[in-house]
Formats: sequence, structure tokens, C-alpha cells
Amino acid sequence: MESAQVTTEPQTARKDKLLRILGVTFGLAIVIGGMIGVGILRTPGMVAANLGTTWLIITVWIFGGLYTLVGANTYAELGTMLPEAGGPYVYAKETYGHFGGFLIGWSDWFLNTCATAYLAVAVGEYSAALFPALVGSVPFVAVAVLIFFAGLHWLGLRAGSGAQKITSLLKVLAFLVVIVACFVFGGKQNLSQAGQAAQLSFSNSIISFVAIILSLQAVIETYAGWNSVVYFSEENTDPARNIPRSLFGGVLIVMTIYALFNLALFYALPVSQIAASKLPAADAAANVFGSLGGKIITALALASLLSIINAIILQTPRTLFAMSRDGLFSTKGAAVNEGGTPTVALVLTILLAVILAASGTFESLLAIAAFMGLTVDVSVYVALFILRKRAPDMPRPFKARGYPFIPLIVLAVSILLLIGYIIGNTMNSIFALSAMALSYPVYLIVKRKLNA
Repeated sequence: MESAQVTTEPQTARKDKLLRILGVTFGLAIVIGGMIGVGILRTPGMVAANLGTTWLIITVWIFGGLYTLVGANTYAELGTMLPEAGGPYVYAKETYGHFGGFLIGWSDWFLNTCATAYLAVAVGEYSAALFPALVGSVPFVAVAVLIFFAGLHWLGLRAGSGAQKITSLLKVLAFLVVIVACFVFGGKQNLSQAGQAAQLSFSNSIISFVAIILSLQAVIETYAGWNSVVYFSEENTDPARNIPRSLFGGVLIVMTIYALFNLALFYALPVSQIAASKLPAADAAANVFGSLGGKIITALALASLLSIINAIILQTPRTLFAMSRDGLFSTKGAAVNEGGTPTVALVLTILLAVILAASGTFESLLAIAAFMGLTVDVSVYVALFILRKRAPDMPRPFKARGYPFIPLIVLAVSILLLIGYIIGNTMNSIFALSAMALSYPVYLIVKRKLNA
């Protein structure tokens, strides 16, 4: 991997200019913080129920991490080749033209904004579980969380990136404490007994292919957010070195935490209990910490959610900023304050998230956005092959390893996941496809109006 020369920028942002102050520490924080969430607290139960075999369960979790690494392999090339703000939008615009960029950019912005609203409401629900006085005030808590982060990010990139480093570090430490506690205070016989029981179960039955695929889909979802660092390529002091290190390093750290967390659950609880639980982490914590276990896991969920919300609110306005700068939205969307924050893009992102969180109408929209997310992933993986052929001489500080075979694997799996989503969520897929089809006349109207 070659290294690009480090560039410097003024310490205050000029009009339409972002600050170039981020390094690999922030990259790791945004990747880790964007991934580890409530999913790892809930998903192990569903996976255990589907598979029932200790070694197969761990294998699926590791495979999910390997799939994510293969995806990072593609993003590392595109992110260092086109080190601009906006993430997938940038690669789509370069590959498919302005309409392709418009479609992917708006889809990406919308799905991330819906996710922000959903996560803010989840913060309200977990807060009510931890503090009963807040029961009935979930929408107000959600809106307050969004407004708080809006104010934080208005202060500038240093404040937002600093918060991300702190929250990601605290989240990792909290998970490590729970993991160590399970191994130190958990039932020492459970892991070996679970392995024996699992072997007997597996020897008497054949784990269906469908169960493995369903489990893998759920596991991959817990790795979502791993590509967050590419949204900040333009603000990185050395994207050629820092983006690949952040992507691969962050995913490897999360893979390790996920594998250790599952092993810790097996050590603290029988597989049968994990499989029967909707929140096995809470059951394990109750076994280790007693009556405080539930509150500890709830607090851990809150910490995880706040870190993810901070990450998404940091990255999402960058997409709208990039589209505005390229003439695919109002030029006002490209405004940047002295702290390096795209202010108008931030306000619009928070405004929509607040409306969705307060109204509670985001559930179906989130399901539609999930289809858009898979579409965005497929478009990015295809872009790698197109740009390799169309622009072979374009500087590539990092080249995807194992090309074309390894990138083909992640593309094939992404297409299968997209097909699986269409089969399992047909109506939401139809709505999403209809919205994407209607985007073309909207694109023509926007272009005509902005260029008038």
C-alpha cells in the first residue's frame, strides 16, 4: 500500500470548505462506534435458536466479520482513490453520472436519517427502562437527544470527533468489562457442557441452509456502519494511509469483541437458555451481577446507542453537503461554519429525524430504507469493477486485494441478500423501487430549477 503525502489545511474552515484535521484514531472510533450497538445484545439469542451448535454459531459470527472485511477491501480502494466527502454518493456519481449520484446520494441520506430517528426513539425506550419516571416520555427523550447532538455538532468537527472518540472508547471498555466478568464469575461448566450438548444436537439433526442464511443476515446487520470513515475522506489528514487502517483495524477489533462476547455468553449460560432468550446479554449479566444485571445491560445499550447516533449525525450531513456542492441540491446546503460543520445540511438532517422520531411514523420508512441500503452497497461494489475498467490509470493508493475474485465474493453475497430481502419484504421492496423510479423526474426538475 502506497502512502500519499500528508497535506495541511488552515485551522478554520472557509466557505464551502471542510477542515482537514482527522486521523486514524478518529477513523477507528467512527468505525467501531458506528458498528457496536444493541444488535450484539439481542442477536446471539436468535442465532443460537436457529443453529444450536456452539462451533457453528461462532463460525457464523466470524464469517460475518470476514464478509465485512471483504467489503472494507472494496471501500478502501474507492475511498483512497476518490477522497471526497459523501461516501457512496461520490463513487456513484463518478461511476453512473449525476443521476446515479443523485439516486444513491438521496437514498443514503434518507436511510441514515431514518436510522437516526429510530435510534433516538430506542434511546428513549431504554432510558424509560432505566428511569421509570420517563415512561410515557419516549418521544420527548428522542427529540431531546437529537437536539443535543445537533448543538454538539454545530460547535464543529473537533467537538463531534472528540465525542466520538470518547464514546467509542467507553463502549469498548464496557463490553470488555462484561466479557471478563462472564468468564471470571460465570458458570465454569457451561461452556464445556454447551459444547457437548451442541455436538449431540448436531449429530442428530441437519442444520438447514435457510437457518444459516437467516442467522448470517442477522449477524451481518450487527456489523452495519463499518464504512462510516469514508464519509470523512476529505477531512482526513492522510486518507491513503488512514482509511484502510481505520476500516480493517476497526472491523478486526469489532470481530474480536463479538466473538469474545458470544464465548462469554456460552460460559455464563447454557446454549438452550441463550436460544430461548430475547436478550441473552441481560440473562448473562443477571447470572454474573445479580439483580443489577438488567440495569447494567440497559446502561450498556444506552452507551452503544449514543455512540452510534453521534456517528450517524456526523456522517449523514456530509452526503447532503457533497450533493449541494455538485449542484444536485441547493447551494446553501454546501455552507460550512468555522468549526467545519455543514450547517444547513446538519439542520435539514436533524429536522427530518426529529419529525420522524416525534411522529413515530418511521417504522415502515425504515423497512424501505433497508432495501435502499442494500442497493447502495451493491452499487458501490459494482462501481469498483466499472472504474477499474474505465479509469485504469486513476491513482489508487490502495488497491483491493484479490481483485477480481475477492470483490466478486462480496458483490455476489450482497446481491443474494438483496434478493432475499425482496422475497421476504416484497411490499416494502415495491415501495422502495417505486420511490427510486420516481426519483428520475424529480432529478430533472431539480436540475432544471437549480440551473435556471
